[in-house]
Amino acid sequence: MRDVLSVPDASHRRTAETLRRGVVHMARQLRRLRADHGVSHAKLSVLSRLHRAEGPLTAVALARLERLQPQSLTRILAELHERGLLTRRPGETDRREVLFEITPAGRALLIQDAKQQTIWLAAALEAGFSETEASLLALAAPLLERLAAMPIAPD
Repeated sequence: MRDVLSVPDASHRRTAETLRRGVVHMARQLRRLRADHGVSHAKLSVLSRLHRAEGPLTAVALARLERLQPQSLTRILAELHERGLLTRRPGETDRREVLFEITPAGRALLIQDAKQQTIWLAAALEAGFSETEASLLALAAPLLERLAAMPIAPD
């Protein structure tokens, strides 16, 4: 496997360009379907990261994973805590450390936010694609998730 920062060949560049345009357009479509809950994209991203975590996370870990400045994350965490969407508690081994975890209300908000988007995607697949095309997209979905998880720079 090549380094993700090496120069790709022409075929991969063309595929990457088409994929980038499609993903950007899809993101715009899905943003239009967001629930009207007043929670920003950055806050939803932090909630989603906590939802997927294997337990509570520190602010340092969240900042690294979300690629946010600590000052920006501090405001986001305070607002999410104020709304009851996450909890904060001292660390178990280091009481100065603060651990953050999503609450049931935070999970419910994520579900509400995704519901209309999922309904639209399922209806679009049913109405606009053949069974073969829908099957290809089903195969591609986990690959897109894997692609999105690729590091931007080597660790």
